[in-house]
Amino acid sequence: MRRWWLAGVALMAAQAAHADGLVDNVAGVALDAQGRVVRFTGILIDGEGKVVRLLAKGDKPPRKLDWRTDMAGRVVMPGMVDAHGHVMALGFRGLELNLAKTRSLADAQEAIRAYARANANRQWITGGGWNQEAWALGRFPTSAELDAAVGDKPVLLERADGHAVWANSAAMKAAGITAKSVSPAGGRIELLPNGQPSGVFVDSAASLFEKGVPKPSPRERNAAFLKAQDTLLSNGITATADMGVSVDDWLVYRRMGDIGQLRVRIMGYAAGLEPALAIAGNGPTGWLYGDRLRLGGVKLYADGALGSRGAWLKEPYADAAGQRGLSFIGDTTLLNLMSRGTMDGFQFAIHAIGDRANRQVLDAIDEMASSFKGGDRRWRIEHAQVIDPADLPRLGRNGIVASMQPTHATGDRTMAEARLGPARLTGAYAWATVLKDGGRLAFGSDYPVEDPNPFVGWAAAFTREDGQGQPPGGWRPEERVTREQAWKAFTADAAYAGFADDRFGALLPGKRADFIVVDRDPVTATPAELRTTRVIETWVGGYKAWPQK
Repeated sequence: MRRWWLAGVALMAAQAAHADGLVDNVAGVALDAQGRVVRFTGILIDGEGKVVRLLAKGDKPPRKLDWRTDMAGRVVMPGMVDAHGHVMALGFRGLELNLAKTRSLADAQEAIRAYARANANRQWITGGGWNQEAWALGRFPTSAELDAAVGDKPVLLERADGHAVWANSAAMKAAGITAKSVSPAGGRIELLPNGQPSGVFVDSAASLFEKGVPKPSPRERNAAFLKAQDTLLSNGITATADMGVSVDDWLVYRRMGDIGQLRVRIMGYAAGLEPALAIAGNGPTGWLYGDRLRLGGVKLYADGALGSRGAWLKEPYADAAGQRGLSFIGDTTLLNLMSRGTMDGFQFAIHAIGDRANRQVLDAIDEMASSFKGGDRRWRIEHAQVIDPADLPRLGRNGIVASMQPTHATGDRTMAEARLGPARLTGAYAWATVLKDGGRLAFGSDYPVEDPNPFVGWAAAFTREDGQGQPPGGWRPEERVTREQAWKAFTADAAYAGFADDRFGALLPGKRADFIVVDRDPVTATPAELRTTRVIETWVGGYKAWPQK
């Protein structure tokens, strides 16, 4: 049985010495190139960690093998690929205060107090995961309510969707925020009736705290990455798109790669064009560390999120008269950035949630496609959550990838109904229509906004039900996709969205042998059973990457 060497030099030497082998005696299940279910009993792997072929029942393996692993009849399937996540944010959320499981304001306040007591040496209390909708609060929390939990040091907590922060009075004082502070472009300072800042800062207004919050040290960044990597691998995710890579993030990934500790595959999208140029120069990087790392794209934002009413809508919010959300970028600026980056070969992935933001991005892509004819651009719209039904067919016009998150629909359902009203739900979370109109789907989780567990997302995609089976029959069930379509969107199509489909994302000859061992057959499992799938082992490039034993 081969080992995953923990020391960097030993790991790289082991990879170099990798020889032909066989993962044998498996109850294998995968998708072929057409998205059809296939069964297999073994995986032949070459010296580069790539699939040679899948063995079917009755096939005889080669007589001479350099190594063989017997899986004792366990279920083996392709590694999952998350099309949209935030690697470092996931790691920091795992190390900082996490309010994701709190179900009331009082519950959150007690969690904050407990964390502060346990971390008395911290200058600032940071973290996130709060959601006033989950608390049934009916409004944003206030700085006074945060002061009641911790008032003697600054506290700054990010909303679950990453599009607002909640600050206490000490944090606002440290940042110099007063009633005279002005909301920056693309942001909103929530105000109390007396005109004072309430303590919640939406979208770019969160930048008012940047100078005050201590920056993580390289050691803390390393720890956050390793935490995130273990979380992803333990969930069966062998590759992920990382949306919003900073220069500091990239340095962490390079450090990990250089010492042989980069086990998950990362398709990087820089946090803007300038960071992309700083990281990669005039064009995407090549694949590094055996197809484990590449910076190939640029992430831009057209608007905010529905939960914080930052998504840019054509008409006012149904539950907030006069508010249409926030536009983050002008039409001309968007086109200029896209033109400059496209000339250098960068792919663009643009966050757009509201119907007005999606129209802006679709208009920009139309213009870009007419200016840059030819070539494989794979324009991406991240989330594509609320689209005017008249605009949905435009996704297929230029081969646009709709990078969507199934658990957003099941988690957002009641909030989306309140924010949008019934008239605008027709084009919301419209997965089946995207495919019908010729667009491409790529599924992910948007971790840490949502749980990175891909099996939960997979079940949500073909049921449109949440973990409690609500609503029975699915929310707007006409937008369900099939079990196989959802699986493909979490594997081969997610890799396609990142220009990686020629390297990984499917157990096919010539592609990397990325696979997972699980405790049940995902094709025959009920939706409830699929959600509780347990990952036993995760293999990347023919090596066991998790658990490290």
